[in-house]
Formats: sequence, structure tokens, C-alpha cells
Amino acid sequence: MSELVTGDAVVLGLRPAKLPSRVLALAIDLAVVGAAFVLVSIGLAIATASLDDAALAAVSVAAFLLVLVGGPIAVETLSHGRSLGKLACGLRVVRDDGGPIRFRHALVRGAIGVVEILMTFGVVACIASLVSARGRRLGDVFAGTLVVRERVPAGRAAAVPPPPPWLVGRFAGLDLSAVPESLWLAVRQYLTRMHQLDAQVGWSMAERLAGELAERTGVPVPEGVPAGAYLAAVVNERQARDARRVFVAVQDSTTPDGRGGRSGRGGAEGQAGPPGSGVVLGGAPVGGAGVAVPTVGDEESRVPPAATGFAPPA
Repeated sequence: MSELVTGDAVVLGLRPAKLPSRVLALAIDLAVVGAAFVLVSIGLAIATASLDDAALAAVSVAAFLLVLVGGPIAVETLSHGRSLGKLACGLRVVRDDGGPIRFRHALVRGAIGVVEILMTFGVVACIASLVSARGRRLGDVFAGTLVVRERVPAGRAAAVPPPPPWLVGRFAGLDLSAVPESLWLAVRQYLTRMHQLDAQVGWSMAERLAGELAERTGVPVPEGVPAGAYLAAVVNERQARDARRVFVAVQDSTTPDGRGGRSGRGGAEGQAGPPGSGVVLGGAPVGGAGVAVPTVGDEESRVPPAATGFAPPA
């Protein structure tokens, strides 16, 4: 699998980070943590100048564990996998299934990182990353995590695959007003990349996204409908509604003679009826219906009497 999706459902299609970018991010993190450790050590040395050697050793060990080990663990936990170096290089630590890491993942990564990074000067971590197909070091293997790239080159947008024909129009009555844009983005990007994901990961992502979408709409996923097909059908329904709104808005801004804006006849033409009625008063075409309702009192909209072929005598 060459691409992943984050667990917060905001950005999809992430790619495993390469070794050079990870080394650069690690160097930035070590520089920051090392500077913090030096400052803390100087402050502790001044504050504990009167202590004996055993106490100084205990304080030094505590400072080492607190700053060099506890600091990175706390930062990765609170930032959901984005340390300062990773943020600068556009990287992020995620779980194997693409979800955000938690404290236990950061704890395992940090604890093993003491051995494979600090004690071996990063040699073991570099070898493990080169051997791994996805660039994982030992800490990632034991923690079940992966470092991915968040910033990827912008490419041509892929089209969302259409839903099965038997699902088209089935969700016309669904209330989509409570669905946030971030969830729509996640669903669209999943649909455009679902064939590039691992089968198990893709299935779990579809189930999670379908559950979130059903929770927002208040209607459960129909039984017997696959999660991927359900997502495609709901996205298709939203696109159809957007297209209808755009069409009605364009028609509302155009008078029957083809010129934009209101006409000068009392401002009665071009007024829209109640929302959702699909009727535009004043003779403007209705979206999709092709029906015009004449305005009351508009002399020009009255239909003249039909010709009978009889001419009255002069």
C-alpha cells in the first residue's frame, strides 16, 4: 500500500515518508530537544550545587528521562504525531490503519527510540528504515505506526466514481445540511482512491466514513448496501442538489428576454417563490420544469383570445 488516510478524515492519500525527510525532521527535533536539555541541565546544576554526587546523578537521570524521552512523547501525543521537525518537513506519525496516534503509540516509539536513535546515534533506525518497504524504524514496528507525508504535490483532481444504478435517487430525501465540509472532503477523496488502498484498510475506512455520514444525517445505512456504494450514492445526491441550485440561481438572475437583472416593470418579474417550490414568478423558467407562472396584473403575460377566423362587419 503506497497511500494512506488519516483517522480525522481531513486529508487522504498520504504517502510514507522517505528516509532523507525523516532524517531532517529528526535532526530538527534533536536540536530542539538537545538545546532544552542543556538549558535544563544548567538550571539544575545551579539549583543543586549543594547536593552530593548521588543526588546530582539522580537529578541528571531524571532530567534526561524527562526532557529527552518524556518531551518527544508528550509533543507527539498532544500534537497527534506532529513534532516540530515533522511539522517543518510536512510529516506526521499515524497508526497502521491511518488513524491518529495516542499516548501508548508515542510511548513505545519514544522508549525504543532511546536505544535505536540516542544510544546508537541513529544507525539502527536508518538501517531499519532502509530495510522496511514503508520506511519504518523499530519503534514504528513495535508501536504499529507509520510516518507519512502530509504535503504532497497538487495533482489533477480525480472524478468521483458513480454509484450503482439501483442506488441513484434512493437518498433524495436525505437531510445533508448537518454534514461538515471536512467529512465531504474525506468521503470524496476516499472514493477517488479506494482502489489504491489495501483491501482491509479500504473496507474499514468505508465503514467508518459511512457510520459518520449516517450519524450526521440521522438515517442509518440501509441493510444490504455496501459502505462504499452508500458513500458514492450520497455524494452523487449532493452533487445533483448542488447542480440544481446552481441552475435555479442562474435562471433567477436572467429575465425572459435573456438579459440579466430585474426589468423595469414594477420589479414584479424575476421574484422567486418559496424555497424548494421550484417555481419562479414573473415568467422566469423553472429549474428542470420548464414552466412559467405569469405575474398577477402583468398585462403582457395575459394570453390573448384565440382567433376564430370570423371578422365582424365594418
